[in-house]
Amino acid sequence: MCPPARSKPFEQAAPRRAAPTAIVRQSGRDMKTIKIGANPFTYDDTGEGDVLLLLSGWCQDHRLFKHLAPELARTHRVILFDWRGHGEDRSHDGDFTIDEQAADVVAFADKLGLERVVPVSTSHGGWANIEFTDQMGAGRVPRSVVIDWIMVSPDEAFFTMIDDIQDRRNWENGRKDFFNHWIGDTDNQDIVDHVNNEMAGFDYEMWARSGREIAKAYRRWGNPMLRMNALAQTRPITHIFSQPFEADYLQAQRDFAAQNPWFVPNKLEGRTHFPTLEQPRAVADAVRAFVA
Repeated sequence: MCPPARSKPFEQAAPRRAAPTAIVRQSGRDMKTIKIGANPFTYDDTGEGDVLLLLSGWCQDHRLFKHLAPELARTHRVILFDWRGHGEDRSHDGDFTIDEQAADVVAFADKLGLERVVPVSTSHGGWANIEFTDQMGAGRVPRSVVIDWIMVSPDEAFFTMIDDIQDRRNWENGRKDFFNHWIGDTDNQDIVDHVNNEMAGFDYEMWARSGREIAKAYRRWGNPMLRMNALAQTRPITHIFSQPFEADYLQAQRDFAAQNPWFVPNKLEGRTHFPTLEQPRAVADAVRAFVA
């Protein structure tokens, strides 16, 4: 993909301002709302037992877990949490970062009185998950689960695609490149709808913010495995994934695990970037086995 003409970086082009209130009817779930600071957050809380906190990636919401959450709720208390600006009320008090996402989850866990919780994040929601895991300490977050997250250091083509969604003049074309890659040749209607309807429901500001923050995280840490290795208290972390399919991608994780036994890569036999929609039972079984 050829890089677009560059506009001003997003962090210069989008000054802090209050976002307009947007009420978005997302699903049949009776979502609850909680206020943290000036921001509303929607969440769902079901099941009993040890707590699993489900966290989506950027420009996604709880609908990503519509099949996984009921599977997990058979054995656990499952809490779905929508990020700032990602819930049924998408208003928020201006620009924010991964660090602020993590702070929101810390405040949320405190407000709900969660003494011990295992976060389960997808895609680049993993950056805030691991920051949350780090801040909470091993006593309150004894394990962590990340799903389908790019574990190795990306090449420049990845950063070019990330730049595209920050260019106001070209962002929809840049986003379409991601969408086409994610959908691929799948005929799974849940995945097609999730990408073309649910993810497409987020505006330029959120997509550009996601690109900026994801790029910053990779530039800072190199890759998620290096970020995990920098935890103040290492603890068991598993990566559940289907893509990429290349053998060297799995081998890089196995090599890291050989040096860091707390890290457990778990390759599933799926075809897409969305194992929570494509094979929720397999993901649920993998999560349960890991946290048992």
